[in-house]
Amino acid sequence: MIKLVNILNKRARFDYEILETYTAGIVLTGTEIKSIRLGKANITESFCEFSNGELFAINTYIEEYAFGNQFNHKARSERKLLLNKRELKSLFKNVQVKGLTIIPLKLHTNEKGLAKLDIGLCRGKKTYDKRESLKAQDTKRDLDRIKKAYNN
Repeated sequence: MIKLVNILNKRARFDYEILETYTAGIVLTGTEIKSIRLGKANITESFCEFSNGELFAINTYIEEYAFGNQFNHKARSERKLLLNKRELKSLFKNVQVKGLTIIPLKLHTNEKGLAKLDIGLCRGKKTYDKRESLKAQDTKRDLDRIKKAYNN
């Protein structure tokens, strides 16, 4: 039985307005996938960038594997993302528009044990948008408390 891993970038949904989402495969070495399956990764500070027509995840942190000895990987390095040509062209065209960027949203494993990265085409939020989202979260939390107290 394969343990499914979900590593979320909660900061992305707060800082950015997500316009489109894509699921991309990642080119990894053996010790990197073992660390991800143990849940030892962080995508909070990472972003995606094009280089020579290929998409790379930059600043993604995958902790070194404890039993990796000399064949271990670097914790922070560029990792190539795998998408269809059509999706890559669409993303490249959209990133050229001022103010749009590609941000990793979720790092997860599928049923086959392969690592996938959900990426989003995003636009940065202004501070007043962030305040509105915090206010909406507070009101939702208060409503949930009231509903729970009413049901009990």
